[in-house]
Amino acid sequence: MYKYHCLNPIADIGLNNFTEDYTKIDTAEGADALLVRSAVMHDMEFDKNLKAIGRAGAGVNNIPLDTCAEQGIVVFNTPGANANGVKELVIAGMLLASRDIIGGINWVQENEEDGNILKDAEKAKKQFAGCEIEGKKLGVIGLGAIGVLVANAATHLGMEVYGYDPYLSVDAAWRLSRNIHHAKTVDELYKDCDYITIHVPAMDSTKGMIDENAIGLMKDGVVILNYARNVLVDEEAVVDALVSGHVKNYVTDFPTPIVAGVKGAIITPHLGASTEESEDNCAKMAVAEVRNYLENGNIQHSVNYPDCDMGVKGENTRITLLHHNVPNMIGQFTKILADDNMNIADMTNKSKGEYAYTMIDIDSDVTDSVIEDLTKVNDVLRVRVIR
Repeated sequence: MYKYHCLNPIADIGLNNFTEDYTKIDTAEGADALLVRSAVMHDMEFDKNLKAIGRAGAGVNNIPLDTCAEQGIVVFNTPGANANGVKELVIAGMLLASRDIIGGINWVQENEEDGNILKDAEKAKKQFAGCEIEGKKLGVIGLGAIGVLVANAATHLGMEVYGYDPYLSVDAAWRLSRNIHHAKTVDELYKDCDYITIHVPAMDSTKGMIDENAIGLMKDGVVILNYARNVLVDEEAVVDALVSGHVKNYVTDFPTPIVAGVKGAIITPHLGASTEESEDNCAKMAVAEVRNYLENGNIQHSVNYPDCDMGVKGENTRITLLHHNVPNMIGQFTKILADDNMNIADMTNKSKGEYAYTMIDIDSDVTDSVIEDLTKVNDVLRVRVIR
């Protein structure tokens, strides 16, 4: 039996995928897995029984990844589950920036008691005129799950799309429209595009990437869209560019005191994944990942450990070991098993940065003494046996 706890409301359509072997509990204490959306976990003390955290969403800045890794807790996220919801909001943001739709709506509301509003609207509408996005150049920085969808959708709207991603995956490349131009450098994209949208994770190398220098390379009247993370943009530099008129609009999903209320800033209250479909998809994906790990030991879409898959656990006993990525770990594991006359039926090992994961199938049961010996190996963080 496994126990799980939800730190935030998680869609029932996902939770219903837990079998009768799972019990939902009211506190994190004693849980094998936690499911979370936005709850901040940095000050939490994790129970020794906790094995997995499923983030129903893509961003994981609310989770202490290094602490979890050191305690042998695998953290999962759900990349792509909310991609369509974010894509649609990005397209809406471009349309809001290209034509003063918000200004027009506000005018109607302000003049709702005008008996001649229809006639007066014909006079007023010219102040809300804009441009069409067809034929304009869109630069997409980051061609992951969301970036690819945005780029492909924009081509169907008649835009000339340029993509930049030095780490483009094979899977993303297959899904990318052949009509999309590949920018060799991000500076090339800055200089040529009318609209620039960012879809990269928040890392040390990407934080503040849209700064004064980057903005200085952009065309006058450029529209910058940020539906990824607010820290990717130097907001003070953007505000200065909005005030000077160099940047026409800054369209973002992250209201902060710096940009809120600034003329030219079009801001939504973090609505990117706030659709029924996105929340359902994230919940289903998070539950599937947690179940696959707890029941089979397989890791898919982890952010602090390597992905590793040995398929569904069969009749063999499966030993899983989370450990530091240092030499001679495999040799020590196999020696302990050999000394106990255990035969290895299958084995795999994957690494990611400072951490590694080893899965071993054996065709006999595992004694407590073997588990104890494996646990005592230096740099081993957690040993788990799935019978």
